[in-house]
Amino acid sequence: MTKVLIDCDPGIDDAMALALAAGAPGLEIVAITTVGGNVDLSLTTANALALREFLGLGDVPVTAGSSGALLRRTVRAAAVHGESGLGGVVLPAPSLTVADGHAADRIIDTLRAAPGEITLVAIGPLTNIALAVLREPRVVEWARDLVIMGGSFTRGNHNPAAEFNILADPEAAQIVFGAGWTVKMLGLDVTLTATVTSGVLERMRPLGRLAELLVPAAQFYGEVTADGGPAIHDACAVAYVMDPSLVTQTPAVVNVETIGEFTRGMTVVDFRLRDRQPNALVATGLDVTRFWELVLGTYRELADRLG
Repeated sequence: MTKVLIDCDPGIDDAMALALAAGAPGLEIVAITTVGGNVDLSLTTANALALREFLGLGDVPVTAGSSGALLRRTVRAAAVHGESGLGGVVLPAPSLTVADGHAADRIIDTLRAAPGEITLVAIGPLTNIALAVLREPRVVEWARDLVIMGGSFTRGNHNPAAEFNILADPEAAQIVFGAGWTVKMLGLDVTLTATVTSGVLERMRPLGRLAELLVPAAQFYGEVTADGGPAIHDACAVAYVMDPSLVTQTPAVVNVETIGEFTRGMTVVDFRLRDRQPNALVATGLDVTRFWELVLGTYRELADRLG
């Protein structure tokens, strides 16, 4: 059983990633932490609380973290995810409340209590992870692994150079990449291939209560066709934890542009190591067919449990 702590900013694709983790028989979610990102922290936290109960995660703690970037102005993506962050999805109001404390301290305390056992899965801006590193550098040693959805070695999405999660807090991302661990980076180069086609959507429709989340979420991003549709970026990070063989990875040195006028937030990925120690394994390919078989099969198992 792989234990995961998921740091997120729900967010449509965050919701679909949490559903995947909730249904995965080989994963145990030990905590969820939230960060301001796709929408404001109050909304990402409210969405995480609602998703925890909707997905049957029991009393897994949900702890709120940073509302904005370490140094610069706030960047949001409500135009993509809707004002609530979950597009057209309306979930029942949760009965359980947010846990006390700050997400960075939750990350530190959780890893300290089980060194080498817990994989961090970061699918939002990296502010909470960076704060945890700054407050307690030993989290780098205590984490079993760090898997992120973010960045790109080609082009961006929020602007031509930068992917949203990195652009939302480039200084935090640079701290995380420079902390001394090997970051498993799943960027746009692979996540944009994980698209919800009409065939995929039809396999989601019979999933009962779970379909009430997945179908409208998958459709909100954009048009679904037989050949393509919206990408569920964040679910790729969870799928990687479930089965790393889905992803082709290449060692690289990754730095984050923090001062460029037109390139701020760009992940500068150098595959030419030249005797340098890589700080990342960068995803360069995704077995899309196997990815969807894993994801849809896991959703089906979760749907059976939820009814």
